[in-house]
Amino acid sequence: MRWLGWALVGGGLLPAQAGEVQVAVASNFTAPMQAMAVAFERETGHTVRMSFGASGKFYAQIKHGAPFEVLLSADDEKPAQLEKDGLTVLGSRFTYALGTLVLWSAQAGLVDAKGEVLAKGAFQKLAIAAPKLAPYGAAAMEVLSGMGVLAAVQPKLVQGENIAQTYQFVSTGNAELGFVALSQVMKDGVLNAGGSAWIVPAKLHRPIRQDAVLLAKGRGNVAAEALLAYLKTDKTQTLLRAYGYGR
Repeated sequence: MRWLGWALVGGGLLPAQAGEVQVAVASNFTAPMQAMAVAFERETGHTVRMSFGASGKFYAQIKHGAPFEVLLSADDEKPAQLEKDGLTVLGSRFTYALGTLVLWSAQAGLVDAKGEVLAKGAFQKLAIAAPKLAPYGAAAMEVLSGMGVLAAVQPKLVQGENIAQTYQFVSTGNAELGFVALSQVMKDGVLNAGGSAWIVPAKLHRPIRQDAVLLAKGRGNVAAEALLAYLKTDKTQTLLRAYGYGR
């Protein structure tokens, strides 16, 4: 890591040569990342440039030379594969959060506390994120299959390119219900999106381990290294818990 001098700015210590980091962020992590970035920039003086999207698309873009320096993925597979591809800084990968899947509807009373609405089928459209691109979509397919309702609901499935678009389908009423990330409907530890929801038990799908990694293009970038370190702080982990993430 390059050495930086430090300066007293506004009563706090900030790096004398503040840097900038380009971050690819999984869509489910949009709200907490935006909140974290505000605190990170204020406390360090560094600037965070964020792009939000599906982890699968980011993987493809990074393989083709996209200028990202940090990847905050919605799974652990894409960062691990990029590591095998020689496109990361070895030893930098770690799990920053465990994602939680939720079946949510903007309509009050539609989704029950056990997800039995899926078996009853009293809906026209069920939104999920594209399973091949978005880990939350893959988890949703596991749940539907494990509950034995996949064949019945298959004709009703509508796929969002990522979990943000999936949430949009449900919030606008284009789909009566859908599988989204708990972080999209929770803040300060409580559901705040209205409607009705079933928090899917973790045993119904493989763990959604969300890994962060320093990409090869970020090697030696102190802002990138500082951001990854900031993810591990108690302050940030407390923030993530308020959005429904585990660790």
